[in-house]
Amino acid sequence: MTAGRARTVSLHPLAGFAIVGGMYAAFLLLGWLGARRARASDLILGGRALPLWLGALTMTATWVDGGYLLGTAEGAFRASPASAWQGGVCFGLSLVLGGLFFAGRMRARGYTTLIDPFAERFGQGWAAVLAVPAVLGEVFWSAELLVAVGASTSALLGVRLDTAVLVSAAIVVAYTVAGGLWAVAYADVLQLALVAVGMSLAVPYALDAAGGLAAAWSAYTAAFPDRGGLWPPVTPGGSVWTLPAVSSWWDVSVMLLLGGIPWNCYFQRVLACETPARARQTSIAAGLMTIVLVGPPLVLGVAAAVYPWDAAAQARLAASPAEALPLLLGAATPAVVALLGLGAIIGAVTSSFSASVLSAASMASWNGLRALARDVTREGVQRALRLAIVLVGAVAALLALRAQSVQALWYFTSDLVFVLLFPQLVAALYDPRATRLGSMAAFGVSLVLRLGGGEPLVGLPPFIPYPELLARVFPGDPTAWYDASGAMQWPFRILAAAAGLVVLPVVSRVAGRRVSAR
Repeated sequence: MTAGRARTVSLHPLAGFAIVGGMYAAFLLLGWLGARRARASDLILGGRALPLWLGALTMTATWVDGGYLLGTAEGAFRASPASAWQGGVCFGLSLVLGGLFFAGRMRARGYTTLIDPFAERFGQGWAAVLAVPAVLGEVFWSAELLVAVGASTSALLGVRLDTAVLVSAAIVVAYTVAGGLWAVAYADVLQLALVAVGMSLAVPYALDAAGGLAAAWSAYTAAFPDRGGLWPPVTPGGSVWTLPAVSSWWDVSVMLLLGGIPWNCYFQRVLACETPARARQTSIAAGLMTIVLVGPPLVLGVAAAVYPWDAAAQARLAASPAEALPLLLGAATPAVVALLGLGAIIGAVTSSFSASVLSAASMASWNGLRALARDVTREGVQRALRLAIVLVGAVAALLALRAQSVQALWYFTSDLVFVLLFPQLVAALYDPRATRLGSMAAFGVSLVLRLGGGEPLVGLPPFIPYPELLARVFPGDPTAWYDASGAMQWPFRILAAAAGLVVLPVVSRVAGRRVSAR
């Protein structure tokens, strides 16, 4: 890969620590201001007084996390531009769809968490079961975010990963406990600004170091002729976009598009809006901003792929391609810009971490405590919420330090959120005849179909041979549907979610008729 001229930028440790320390101090200050705004009853939803501009910014900051930035750059660096923008664009479109079909309805009914419509439609006991993948998804996401901030800080400043994880967790938990949603939202404004400024400033320097935009793109498409296109083909072609690869791309895209909706951290902002109309507008605006912010890390990933790295950097990137963005910032941009880029990554991570911790704690305190003790006071819920925030933050930090692959756990639970909860949410909001029995049947069928596809990231082998069954109808080599890691590329996620969408209303109606006949 030859483009431009390699440059080495030295980041002075004291300057880096000063800037990062200043950012964390600013986060704490904004959290304190949020705590002053929050009343005792406002920690979960901020008194449902979140204005449109603040709601859109905090929702965008929640989705534009460290994985969004690092993953987009990594996708362009090692896979393809189409794989790079997949997450950001699909998540942005999920916010648009959420605004059009779910946000207004949820806000109009006055719910407090994602679990409330399940409890209303299917009962508190079964809602507690449905809450398990929702809470686990938030906890594993929190841990994955801490790993991202630790890895980025280590790459640029040489800080130990465990130190970065613990400091970040402690600061974010502190201001979240103090001010709840208002503290998180105020801090999100600064954190999102860091993302926009830090990434945008880095782009021209990185492109200049890679020979300019036109030269970088030409070198990229020449070096990777099969993956240089911005759009994934609908039909297979070349060595990269085989039929299984195309099928898997669309399977994951649908999962991100629809699976990005049934998350409590999303609905927490929706339900905090002033009116149902504001909730819809907030979600759509945030979705559009999320899509736009894909651009800078995508371009930086392309630049990283053609940047003339030295031998040591090439070896490091071969072992850890997720470090493409922070290493490029350190090698190709001035020190100040590199530190602003690091600030963007830290800001993106901390904003999403605070949102996820608050979300998981809200479900645990509001739905869990109220289900166990129906006469609990609002003050009791707030005390439980603060305790839950501390506990969730501590568990996330422990997982980030001890778990072998937090990212794998988060990916797997994200699958489960889509497969298990999206059909349940659609039924709870749109099907007045949906019953608990139908919900349980759909949950069981979808879970078996999803687990049947396996998940090599968590050591789960497939036990339903989808490709082999398909080969009985359409002749072909079933082994082609498995990648090198053993992951199945057949679209079983869509199948599992679609089965839930069908089974739930059918069983609800069949069981309802039998009860009526008796």
